[in-house]
Amino acid sequence: MPGTGARIGAVLLVSGLAPALIAAPAHPHAAPAHPHVTPAEPVRTRPADKYTGYAQLAAHETEGRDYRREQRFPRGARVAHIAVHGGAIEPPTTQLANHSARAGRHAYYSFTAVKASGNRDLHITADRFDEPKARALVSRVDYTVAWHGAAGSRATTYIGGRDTALIRKIAAELRAAGFSVARSVPAGLRGRSPDNITNRNRRGRGVQLEISLGQRKRFFTGGRLDRAWIGDPANRTRAFRAYTAAVNRALPGS
Repeated sequence: MPGTGARIGAVLLVSGLAPALIAAPAHPHAAPAHPHVTPAEPVRTRPADKYTGYAQLAAHETEGRDYRREQRFPRGARVAHIAVHGGAIEPPTTQLANHSARAGRHAYYSFTAVKASGNRDLHITADRFDEPKARALVSRVDYTVAWHGAAGSRATTYIGGRDTALIRKIAAELRAAGFSVARSVPAGLRGRSPDNITNRNRRGRGVQLEISLGQRKRFFTGGRLDRAWIGDPANRTRAFRAYTAAVNRALPGS
């Protein structure tokens, strides 16, 4: 979970959800009632991060066994899709970022947790996420979309970050595609700090997508988010493809 110190206590897995895709007559990907306006949902407190930064994490965890760092940078890329809490920390943010980057020929980064258990230990809040490859990649682009997972059984997205113009465009595209976007964003999810990894691009402002558990479950058949299931593209729903396409439509050059 990204954001400020407060965001550590602002978000994460709240259980119990709707099926993979609950169709409303006009908007098949959104919550059945009031699909475009979702009030902020109470969120659970979560423990503080185990590690304060990447150097400390790398001293105690083994790359290749416990986590991977994945990246691509197509020639001339101006946009980066990143998942700094990827893999089993906030699934399926790696898959969302990777698919969006490939579809738009954008840059891609994921810090992918692959431990058999205890992947929450690898969470470094976005304001302190200082992994060198991620910072180097983000510093080379003009626009950043950071993919994160929020708590909540309602299917919605909280959009934060410092790029207010792009936030408005992404929100409009998501709503037009039938997805719910919250009108208010909890303080811990706002992503306003200049230190937040999404805001460390050349323009000093990026976008942070905090996607509720309810919405993320609709991206895969059966509402399953376990590692093997989300790793198979055949299990992606129409909502997965529609959501990522909507985000990309809002981006420059798309």
